[in-house]
Amino acid sequence: MTANVKPKEATAIINSLLGGVVPKIGVQHITVGRSDEVDAFLKALDDVKNGHSIVKFWIGDFGSGKSFMLHLLNTVALKQKFVVANADFTPDNRLYANDGKAVALYAAIMDNIAIQTKPEGGALGTLLDKWIEQIMMQTATSNNISLGDIRDEKHSPLIQQNIIKTVNEITEVGGFDFSWVITKYYEGFIKEDDALRRNALKWLKGEYRTRTEARQDLGVRDIIHDLNFYDMLKNFCKLFVSIGYSGFMINLDEAINLYKISTSVMREKNYEKILTIYNDCFQGKVSNLFINFAGTKEVLENPRRGLFSYQALKSRLETNKFETLEIRDFAQPVIRLLPLDNNEIFVLLKKLKAVFDLHYAVQLDVDDSDIHQFMEELYNKPGAAEFLTPREVIRDFLNILSIIRQNPGVDKKKLFGEIEIHDERPDESIFADIEEL
Repeated sequence: MTANVKPKEATAIINSLLGGVVPKIGVQHITVGRSDEVDAFLKALDDVKNGHSIVKFWIGDFGSGKSFMLHLLNTVALKQKFVVANADFTPDNRLYANDGKAVALYAAIMDNIAIQTKPEGGALGTLLDKWIEQIMMQTATSNNISLGDIRDEKHSPLIQQNIIKTVNEITEVGGFDFSWVITKYYEGFIKEDDALRRNALKWLKGEYRTRTEARQDLGVRDIIHDLNFYDMLKNFCKLFVSIGYSGFMINLDEAINLYKISTSVMREKNYEKILTIYNDCFQGKVSNLFINFAGTKEVLENPRRGLFSYQALKSRLETNKFETLEIRDFAQPVIRLLPLDNNEIFVLLKKLKAVFDLHYAVQLDVDDSDIHQFMEELYNKPGAAEFLTPREVIRDFLNILSIIRQNPGVDKKKLFGEIEIHDERPDESIFADIEEL
């Protein structure tokens, strides 16, 4: 069961899940019960590879596996040669703002850029280096310059000219500043000037807060800010495709933090931005872009604060009326994640036990009947039907394995009997009753 799991992945899986968060790598090894969703996602990826753009909303109860699903999508997309980025909405990160909170979301996205060889993020510099190498080779070939000689500084004006020409061909809004900064990155690349490269990356990642500072460091007129960050994401999408990647996939989790925005005007502005992105993608205004949002049913459907409070989004995101629990439609924009059944939970726990043993290099005395007993004890507890989530089941199971590993003689049945169930769900409904500011 753990034949293909690397030790690094096993460590990430166990440490992350014990901490109550989804591991960045290795999730494919512990995935159960999502094959239909993944098959539909692969079809959507093919469409995006072919130049289409798609927006999906992954909706499920607290702890139902939304974040897990996004991480699984990452793994699948990276194998399909997509550039992938993840970011969470927070009280300080959102899609629309006038106080730096939107560019903060952009900065989080750019900081988490991942490719297959750097799946944990931080790959923007690697991608720029790769693209510049391509431009240098193309310049050498078209001007009959040897590949060894093209790095000579005397050819820099020629290469910079080609960088500007290529960037101008693939960008629309903000192309001049974008190409200027990339030429500065090239200068740092060719002269081995790390400070210049860092400043260029800082600009491209939206980390400059004032135009004055950016102008002093790079000689550029503008910076990436709340109002132009989406255009820059589209520019990067085109750049990644020009390098040879299939497309750019962005995962935005914790949409509850848009729902929690206290002022209705600001909340609607954020929903309006989602509508703009949705329309751009499905009307063909942008190519090779795949954006996933994750949130709870309340975030989607609450008539006062949810996405459905914005009529233009409600009309686009309402579920196919012919869909049932048995007959699913995974092609629609909203994918509802159903809870794992008991058999799927059992398979998941078996996989986790195998990964746990690999991580600690042990062979714990926990067999299938022990796992069944653990589940029986857990699901028969008061409140289990209402409050129990996969997240809590996983954490309890791994905590028990940790106790057994460190205390080999412990009574397993006694441990199973001591499990308590708590309602860990945030009360989203209270926000619907907060007085609008």
